Amino acid sequence: MSLIVHKYGGTSMGSVERIKNVARRVAKWHAAGHQVVVVPSAMAGETNRLLGLAREISPQPDARELDMIAATGEQASSGLLAIALQAEGVPARSYAGWQVPVRTDSSFTKARISSIEDARIRGDLDAGRVVIVTGFQGIDPEGHITTLGRGGSDTSAVAVAAAIKADECLIYTDVDGVYTTDPRVVPEARRMAVVSFEEMLEMASLGSKVLQIRSVEFAGKYRVPVRVLSSLTDPLIPLEEEMVSGTLITFEEDEKMEAAVVSGIAFSRDEAKITLLAVPDKPGIAFSILGPVAAANIDVDMIVQNQSVAGTTDFSFTVNRNEFARAVDLLKREVIPAVGARELSTDEKVAKVSIVGIGMRSHVGVASLMFQTLSQEGINIQMISTSEIKTSVIIDDKYMELGVRALHKAFGLDQAPAEKA
Repeated sequence: MSLIVHKYGGTSMGSVERIKNVARRVAKWHAAGHQVVVVPSAMAGETNRLLGLAREISPQPDARELDMIAATGEQASSGLLAIALQAEGVPARSYAGWQVPVRTDSSFTKARISSIEDARIRGDLDAGRVVIVTGFQGIDPEGHITTLGRGGSDTSAVAVAAAIKADECLIYTDVDGVYTTDPRVVPEARRMAVVSFEEMLEMASLGSKVLQIRSVEFAGKYRVPVRVLSSLTDPLIPLEEEMVSGTLITFEEDEKMEAAVVSGIAFSRDEAKITLLAVPDKPGIAFSILGPVAAANIDVDMIVQNQSVAGTTDFSFTVNRNEFARAVDLLKREVIPAVGARELSTDEKVAKVSIVGIGMRSHVGVASLMFQTLSQEGINIQMISTSEIKTSVIIDDKYMELGVRALHKAFGLDQAPAEKA
């Protein structure tokens, strides 16, 4: 008998019939003798509907009250799922985050979990019940309801799994696992049976939307095995088949890890490049440029400073496209007059493409193959950033899909591991 956490997203909870399907699936696990805790999201679209109502009343609603409103979506879906399980003959009990309690800090709309008490959950499990805990929410030290921000139910599920020392956390979603890249861009993309936490963390940070990055951080920190699998299969699929489906996110030393040099290709179109030309090359210049940007809470990604020529240098960095206009305005108003740059050059039509793999640590020539492949396709690399298990480049966004397809083929990601040379 295992202790398992199930997490179901908004699509899986999107209608009464889908909630009944979730109940049938959970009942199957319960009947097989497993202890099950379920963390559901609100029904699809419900959180947006609730927050939309608040913004109809006020364009800038109080953050505490937004959390009060948003938390009701998960509360409703949890209660409905408990009723559906009871209709299946399964004893079930639902709890809001504050009842467990899931303790968080006081950062309304983007709170972080500090601890979870497991006594109430364990008591119900020992009594033979399925326990349902609302995702996405908790309670702060003053007793206020908080929410964790977008994708918070993934984080809730992994945190609950860590708190109760679950054997595995199953994230049911509308895709059947983690792929070598987006199948919509590369039809030959292959679902990976196993991927390491480190690789998943890089892929989540680089634009892969399968899992919320905070949930991967949590899973890696507390060593919670996480499986991503489809909720769109028949809920009565044989348990032995379901238990090994999807993609297992696990520890690097796991013997089942695929021995691939590169595991996946991640990409993001949400990039914009900013270059300050002819900046005086002197100590502290990078801080003079990026300090005000950081103070404005604008995230900087890749940074390149060119070789000094005649006492000046060009300084380039990338930001999220949503923050591009704000960053440019700040640079023109405050930074350029202060540092004495000659001019500002910008490009909103760039994309980031990254290769990711723990095998890159022990193999040479990986980055050079990436650069050679892009060169053969006539794709110019504008910026490069590397770490132990990833290499990222900035390219013109019109070449992004071509670059991803070429790299996917060059690293043999369209072949099953056993077929590789």
